[in-house]
Amino acid sequence: MSRVRLNAVSGLVFMLFAAAACADDSEAAVKLRIGKGNPEAGKAKSAMCQGCHGEDGNSASGTFPKLAGQYAAYIQKQIRDFKAGSRKDPVMSDMAATVTDEQDLLDISAYFASQKLMKGDSAVHSESGQGRFTTGNGCSNCHGATGKGAGPGNPDAPVIGGQHRDYLIKQLKDFASGARNNEASGMMPMIAASLSDEEIEDIANYVSGM
Repeated sequence: MSRVRLNAVSGLVFMLFAAAACADDSEAAVKLRIGKGNPEAGKAKSAMCQGCHGEDGNSASGTFPKLAGQYAAYIQKQIRDFKAGSRKDPVMSDMAATVTDEQDLLDISAYFASQKLMKGDSAVHSESGQGRFTTGNGCSNCHGATGKGAGPGNPDAPVIGGQHRDYLIKQLKDFASGARNNEASGMMPMIAASLSDEEIEDIANYVSGM
């Protein structure tokens, strides 16, 4: 086997391993999720964040997203986007502006990433939502079969299984309307715009229960 082909095969094996390993709370999965930050230092640094997102990253309100088990790289990208103005929110834009030190950003995101994966309060049976998530719109290709992520290397494809229903609905509608446009591939606005309000609710019902 040529060296080029061997490298390609090795790379594919690594990506498949990473995707499989990140969708649970094993030591290997957590290590992949947290990246270069220090979770222990991040716990204290994230005190203000915990007020809305919960001490363990499981917010009590559907207005604020759960961050428990979220990829550190995804959290970092969103904070940077809020700071740059490419993503806007009246609360988060101001909060993100206070994170001026890069190591603080790495540590805060690592803390939330180190928590147990977010989980829905109860599974929701929605054949329509399940069909659209798994095959109809290909959501699972990026977000994983259970919504727990397909790999930590893509900061544009977050963990969404178990996320708040109301938050999921708002983000899909924001992508559809153009109110949110900080996803580099352009897939999310295109997919969201193709969905009716009823379809968005079906998907959110299904995904939030994972």
